[in-house]
Amino acid sequence: MSAALPTSGREWHLVARPHGWPKAEDFALREAPVAAPREGRVLVRNLYFSVDPYMRGRMNDVKSYTPPFELDHPMDGGAVGEVVASNAEGIAVGDHVLHGLGWREYAEVPAQHAVKVDPSVAPLPAYLGVLGMTGLTAYAGLFDVASFKEGDAVFVSGAAGAVGSQVGQMARIKGASRVIGSAGSDEKVKLLVEEYGFDAAFNYHDGPVVEQLRAAAPDGIDVYFDNVGGEHLEAAISTLNVHGRVTVCGMIAQYNVTEPTPGPRNLALVIGKRLRIQGMLVTDHAALQPQFVKDVAGWLASGELKYRETVVEGIENGFDAFVGLLRGENTGKMIVSLA
Repeated sequence: MSAALPTSGREWHLVARPHGWPKAEDFALREAPVAAPREGRVLVRNLYFSVDPYMRGRMNDVKSYTPPFELDHPMDGGAVGEVVASNAEGIAVGDHVLHGLGWREYAEVPAQHAVKVDPSVAPLPAYLGVLGMTGLTAYAGLFDVASFKEGDAVFVSGAAGAVGSQVGQMARIKGASRVIGSAGSDEKVKLLVEEYGFDAAFNYHDGPVVEQLRAAAPDGIDVYFDNVGGEHLEAAISTLNVHGRVTVCGMIAQYNVTEPTPGPRNLALVIGKRLRIQGMLVTDHAALQPQFVKDVAGWLASGELKYRETVVEGIENGFDAFVGLLRGENTGKMIVSLA
């Protein structure tokens, strides 16, 4: 055990269920006591935590694949930090660990839920993004769920985001015939083509998605990786070739709407084209983790795979970082730094 532990730390609580877009008054940053870790647990000083689109769904009181956040309790999510006290074998003070108790300055984590990470192999925030759940989502969604094969033409929506930017680059590395991305600004479009090596990209604000996609993919697409839903999914169904595959990873366009959203109007095309549309949760693909880390570490080392992060400084700006993510203000992974 280490001496001189802090007596308190700040943590973000959900205090009301948002209706539509989350508002500042739905959240509270509160002081909470910090104690020495109980047996089999470690106390971690969080250095970075992740904000992710799926967290918006957990703010609703609905039954889903993961339980909703409890009101007047600390929220959680991916975090990486330094162990400041240990009451568990195999994890020492000074070790850096990845765990699931973000949105707070100090976390008491069961040792079996803390994964040691090496800051000399990759910067600590990378374990929340390109080498973490985000990267595995891209990897599993493309190679496992969408059954990507060399020569496929791939379209990715939300392509400048943390997952989308990795999907497009992985497809390029593994021999896609064409990689197309959509994003919400001209700056992001430029990034996709010039830095990430997409063959084409467009700003979805510039006109109907279906028209821009057809211009970018004159021979159609074989795989669509969906982070957005709505108009993008409808456009992809129109443009997919026979036996095309769709991975439905996210539908950020619909997370804050208060009225039911219409489904794609062209679903009948699924029959004639024999399309496969499959939803995905990254937690189903844990078995891919060793191969994923091996492949991605190699691509990072060779410079084939690039990534960006948007880092917001200070726990007090956690809510702003989350809402900024929902508005698309991030390029790459959105991370809150407490370092």
